[in-house]
Order: sequence, then structure tokens, then C-alpha cells
Amino acid sequence: MRPTLCPALLAILLSLTVAGAVSGCGLALGGTSRPGDAAPASSRVAPPLAQTTPLDDPRAWDGVAEAVIDAQVDPVSSDAVPRLPVTVTDAQGTEVTVTSADRILALDVYGTLARTVYDLGLGDRLVGRDVSTQFSPADQLPLVTQNGHDLAAEAILALDPTVILTDTSLGPWDVVLQLRDAGIPVVVLDSHRSLDDVAALTRSTAAALGVPEQGRELARRTQTRIDQAEQAIGRVAPASEADRLRTVFLYVRGDAGVYYLFGEESGADDLIDALGLYDVAEEIGWNGMKPVTDEAIVAAQPDLVVMMTKGLASAGGVEGLLERLPALANTPAGEHERFVTMADSQILGFGPDSAAVLNALAVAVYSPEALR
Repeated sequence: MRPTLCPALLAILLSLTVAGAVSGCGLALGGTSRPGDAAPASSRVAPPLAQTTPLDDPRAWDGVAEAVIDAQVDPVSSDAVPRLPVTVTDAQGTEVTVTSADRILALDVYGTLARTVYDLGLGDRLVGRDVSTQFSPADQLPLVTQNGHDLAAEAILALDPTVILTDTSLGPWDVVLQLRDAGIPVVVLDSHRSLDDVAALTRSTAAALGVPEQGRELARRTQTRIDQAEQAIGRVAPASEADRLRTVFLYVRGDAGVYYLFGEESGADDLIDALGLYDVAEEIGWNGMKPVTDEAIVAAQPDLVVMMTKGLASAGGVEGLLERLPALANTPAGEHERFVTMADSQILGFGPDSAAVLNALAVAVYSPEALR
């Protein structure tokens, strides 16, 4: 089993950065770009990795490569009709009976649940969104989060939802209890995210909405695409561990002074392993999500840094980040300014777009010229 994203640790990071949040941009954690921020060196949607020419040496490039995907929805059905009522036992062991899926809210820290609802063919039933739901056409729905990722009870109740899907990555929990007290069925899904959990989360979402067949189909399609992406990566990634890029994942919100290194069991290590990179966090014994230290950077000596796009911008681009983390400047990644970034709402989402995320990141790592 691959490690999973820990929602409790992620919630700590979210609480650290709410003060600088701006709704409607990425994860809105204070990582807004400013005039003068260094722009990524690439902005093209990544082509299939198999259609690119990988570098003979994965270390033979400098600069920032931004991994971009086409985030358009791709429903498995155009005529999905929920079979309700249905009673499910959610991730917390609570029995919830859903009698109507006419007005759905699907809310989590990465917008993954809303995207799953769309790809199940029920997107026209969504009545609102969280700040992380950033794909068209859902980005036009009214927001029900405030101050970054806080659930707003009044905004939610005003939309008169007939069912709410969420997890423990959003809060305050008192709001969830208030919604249940108002008589709204609230299904709490598993907050742990990894490539191994994508299919299970998809099926759980579909079951709660009364469309289990569409859930099985979407899970099958998503898993097939993930497998294909991993096979393509396996054909270009170095076979020898010694030849793989030493990689770290940094979570940065420069406006809030937040600089975290994501290690084992953070979700980021899942991506690093799947991309055929060398996960330095395991070598240095870095578990979970913790503030980065000079000692950790020196010990890691990364060849490559993976980040969220707005996180890098919030630090003033590569130049600003290296000024704030001078130890990083003295590593191979810092000396070559070798960074791969991806949109905040996509990189750790582990949803229907997982294969596209893997492909785009792999292109950025092994064929960066294809993005420029």
C-alpha cells in the first residue's frame, strides 16, 4: 500500500494560512501571486509522455517546469439517474439515509469530491462549491466557504441542499453538526488520499448518490488510466535508484511565512514514488508534514523540488524562495533552479484527474522542453 495524505496534518497547514487567503485562487491559502513574481517557464498543457522525447539524463535541465493538465470534466454518463433512497454507513460509522440527490454539495480541501460528482454525470445537480473547486463549469457555482476553507453554515443552508458529501479536511466541525441538526443528510467520506484509494473514494461517492454503476465505471476508467500512466513513466524513469532524481516536496505560503517539507505518509511521497523519482524524505527519516529546517535541506541535497504553483509565486518565485531558504540554494536543485510546479487544486487531489496529473508531472520531469 502506498502512504496516504493525513487530513489532521493538512488541517494544521490550512489553519496557519487562512489569514492570507484569497477566495477563488487555487487553494486560497495565502499563495496569491503579486506583480513581479517570477512566472513559471512553461504553461502548455502537457502532451502524452509517450509522444515526447525524454532527456537522456534527467538532470540535464535547469529552470521551472509547470505541469499543466486539461481539467475539463469527462462524465461517464449523460443520463445518470440516482436510485434513491439509499442508506450508507459513512467513514465515521454513521448511518446516513439519502432520499434526494437533486441538490448536491460536495466539499473537500482539494475539490476532488465535486470533480468526482461531475464525472459521475451528476454535475448539473451541484448547487455550490468550496474554494478548491476550480474547474469549468463548477467554478461558476456560489461559494460556501469563507476565510479560505471554513464552511459557512448560512451560505450552505441558503442553497437548500438535499445531500452534502464532505470529509474531515474542512471545518469547523460544529458547522457539519449544525447541518445535520437542520435535517440535511451529511455523508462524511474518507479523507485519506493516495493513488491506491482513488477507486474506493469514487465508489463511496457514487454509492451515497445512488449511482453505483456509474461509480464502478468511473473507478474502472480512472484506475485503467492511472495504470497506463505509470507504465509510461516506467519506460522512461531510470531503472537504477542511483540515477533517479533526489526529490523533495515543499509546501510554501510565503505571505504567511509557512515553509513545510512533506515527507512520508503525506501524500507527496505517493507522487514521488509513482514518478520514478527518489524520495529523499524516507532516507532522512522525515515523516508527515513539518516545518523545513536547514539541516533537513542539507541532508536531503535534492536534485529536484516539487511544489504547488501558487506556493512558489507566494515566495517571490525561485529567486525569492532561495533567498528565504538559503540552504536550498546550495543544493543541486537550488543551483540549477530545478523546480516542477502544478496547480494547488490538482497536485494532491487523487481523483478522476490522477492519471493526467501523473502524466503532466512526468513530462515536466523527463521532457520539460515539451512544455515550453
